[in-house]
Amino acid sequence: MDSASASSLALIIVAAVLAPLAAEALRRFRIPGVVLEIAFGVVIGQQVLGLAELTPVVAGFGNLGLSFLMFLAGYEIDLDRIKGRPLDRATRGWFLSLFIGLACGAVLVLDGFAHSDLLIGLPMLSDAEVLETRFGALVLAVGTVGEFLPIVAIALLLTSDNPGLTVVLLVVFIALAVAATLIATRARSPRVIELMRRHLDSSAQLPVRIAVLLVVALVWVAGHLGLDVLLGAFTAGIIVRLFTAGEQAEAVGSKLSALGFGFLIPIFFVVSGMKFDLDALLDEPTTLLRVPVFLVLFLVARGVPAMVLYRHDLPRRDRAALAFFSATALPLVVVITEIGLETDRMLPENAAALVGAGMLSVLLYPLIGFALHGREVPGDTVEVPAESTSG
Repeated sequence: MDSASASSLALIIVAAVLAPLAAEALRRFRIPGVVLEIAFGVVIGQQVLGLAELTPVVAGFGNLGLSFLMFLAGYEIDLDRIKGRPLDRATRGWFLSLFIGLACGAVLVLDGFAHSDLLIGLPMLSDAEVLETRFGALVLAVGTVGEFLPIVAIALLLTSDNPGLTVVLLVVFIALAVAATLIATRARSPRVIELMRRHLDSSAQLPVRIAVLLVVALVWVAGHLGLDVLLGAFTAGIIVRLFTAGEQAEAVGSKLSALGFGFLIPIFFVVSGMKFDLDALLDEPTTLLRVPVFLVLFLVARGVPAMVLYRHDLPRRDRAALAFFSATALPLVVVITEIGLETDRMLPENAAALVGAGMLSVLLYPLIGFALHGREVPGDTVEVPAESTSG
């Protein structure tokens, strides 16, 4: 590793350590650690202090962190809890959000506000479910659908110039994923379970190594099929969850979370801050005005479906709370804006404003949601889980 990469990674790890400490020191303001990670990345990046460089090694660690973020998002899905009515409501809500988001995007394009309505609509659809949800299966279903369908949309619409071919390749990938799932569920014989148990706490850490292998393998398959690598990582999480279902699930999940949230995922968010175009946000006063516009559009796109589709499932205040929780968006906003900039489908000022709106949504919307629901925010801070995730 070259010296520039080593020093930059060291600074990124320092930022990752400082973020939760700062969140603890500022706990009265309930600032999520992920927001501080991005903020520290902006500070150490080239646009402010210029202490850290975005070398190929640093970018590689950032991409690995993103893959693990999507992997844990898939791992956290509990299909048994959300099947039936919750999943049906969440799926209908997402497609209604898609219609609203694209309609809003079309208006912005016609007004000269954006290059592509597609990139404006999709970030509105990214959801971040709160930790220790109070809404049970309904909120879990909203979070699950809000994680999975945007990833499929990214694969179909944003990373390919030939959607028809992408659909065919997506079917091939799904077939491979189903085959891997069947193998994983049938491999849970007593001998295999005992083997995993014996090596769970040994130096081999075999279940963790298998999980990492599956992430890398499915990311590689998705990439070579021309699909977005996020789809491969997310699918790997679902498969590993099915394979470890039972008494080992909690122990394996704890180790995977430690690897992800303790090391790789913070690097992704700090690196995202280093990529953040602060000049694009501050050079023009009108760009700053886009931040509250996008913040409101997040709520419109996700809030309207919550208020309409759940009228027979939740009282009005709980529906309003669900709307604010559903409108919390950051991780997928960061991902989508990066793709938009790389493919020249998004204006830099819109990308910066969208990330800014996502950070504000994480700061404000969960607090409003808990206030409407009549409960205190759990813990000292509000964190964004693997969505979350949204994000």
